[in-house]
Amino acid sequence: MNKFSKNSIVISKDAVRKKGGVVILDLKEYQRLCERIAPNYYLKGKTAGKLDRLVEKGLEEYKKGNCKGIKSLADLD
Repeated sequence: MNKFSKNSIVISKDAVRKKGGVVILDLKEYQRLCERIAPNYYLKGKTAGKLDRLVEKGLEEYKKGNCKGIKSLADLD
């Protein structure tokens, strides 16, 4: 008789070790986890342009060293 049934899944031990483990969830649990993820927002027009410029300015300041690291919001001036 065959060692494996038609419903079995074979996962290589080496693959599990390389990936750091395997998680098996039922579909409903997976969908619940997906719903809890923060949503993605896509901006258009002027709002997108403003945000792009703000990010560019922030990156320039960071490259110039005009940013300081803080451990808490209480460290802000």
